[in-house]
Amino acid sequence: MGDEQWQVTGSAAEVYERELVPAIFGPWAPRVAAVAAPVAGERVLDAACGTGVVARLAAEQVGPDGRVVGLDLNPGMLAVASGLPVTGAPVGWVRASAVRMPFPDRSFEVVCCQLGLQYFPDRPAALAEMARVLAPGGRLAAMVWRSIDHSPGFAALAEALDRHIGPEAGATMRAPFALGDDAALRDLIEGAGLRDVRVDREAGAVRFGSVRELVIAQGAGSPLAGPIRAAGPAARAGLLAEVEAALGSRQGPSGLSFPIEALLVGGRR
Repeated sequence: MGDEQWQVTGSAAEVYERELVPAIFGPWAPRVAAVAAPVAGERVLDAACGTGVVARLAAEQVGPDGRVVGLDLNPGMLAVASGLPVTGAPVGWVRASAVRMPFPDRSFEVVCCQLGLQYFPDRPAALAEMARVLAPGGRLAAMVWRSIDHSPGFAALAEALDRHIGPEAGATMRAPFALGDDAALRDLIEGAGLRDVRVDREAGAVRFGSVRELVIAQGAGSPLAGPIRAAGPAARAGLLAEVEAALGSRQGPSGLSFPIEALLVGGRR
């Protein structure tokens, strides 16, 4: 198959929801929600919500008497989120920065943040905002990946990106794994004034139909889309060939699977 395999339909946000959420992010949403344990009638904020996988789950849990808000800076993600069905509580989608949230103090009983903390330009400011909008006794539930060496599939992809697309692309692949230290994460949460902080390590798996599907989806539904598109057919072919060689042993009749680990953190206002 030639370079036409890279012609993936849909915007980056649509590819993210269609390909990356089921394979990577969606299976973790119930774990994030379990840390926060939202109950009927509560108000929930999903900060850095992406296409809203955690927000939609929270809406089911708090029911029609509750309220859920999904906040994100990316208009494409919010456009996809707003077009997906929701059951339970109404969900409002708000475009705003996590370091300057447009909500009054004590607006929510629960704040969730799945895989957003590592991207914030000012993490202490973002966590201070989360603490500010929490009601007394309110709960924070957050999740970040552990370091990339706990995810051999993405480590192999990052190394191949370094060689075939460029070091900036490799750095983009490593960025989601930049806050994987337990102690540093605990210090950030406690520094925001939250108490009863708990950080747990949890294991999971990433699953795609094939190595090719992993590389194509990551290259079309993430910030890697631009650099990979600009690199040209030969670079793309080399990238795919190297990752297929590195991960071929992890692909079986049911598809590709490799481990990944996360830190799940909970705290109370």
